[in-house]
Amino acid sequence: MQKILITYGTRPLAQRVANLLKNKFEVLFASSDEVPSFLRNTYPQIPTGVNPTFAHEILKYCLDNQIDYILPLGYSELESLAESKLLFEEYDIQPLVPNLADLPLYFVIENPGSEVPIQVYSKGQSLTDEQSLSLPATGLLLLSDNQEELAIITV
Repeated sequence: MQKILITYGTRPLAQRVANLLKNKFEVLFASSDEVPSFLRNTYPQIPTGVNPTFAHEILKYCLDNQIDYILPLGYSELESLAESKLLFEEYDIQPLVPNLADLPLYFVIENPGSEVPIQVYSKGQSLTDEQSLSLPATGLLLLSDNQEELAIITV
């Protein structure tokens, strides 16, 4: 079974996404939030997305734990991984983020309610079902009602 790492793992949004993915992936979490010491095995501490070492530390963690996908939930993490996407792909790790040039084109929705239908995509293909998009979009996304616009979901 492939592995996926979700950041901000202690947040409700991360748990909701994990429930979407748990049947197809082994889900692991990490967090830049303060984590009590007794939970650090489940939620390893990572740097914030604005930290210059963020991408390299996440890459090391992914390599050490044979992770196939990484889904960042913080916007600064999205930016950092979009800048480093090629580096991760060289190691067969897929950051689930849009291309850096496309990032400003997306609406950003923070912490949507549980009634909002979210989905995880990789190059336009849903990672949880057979749904596909006409665009090669990647990330935790919300499709508009007219199915023509996408929004990135963050914490």
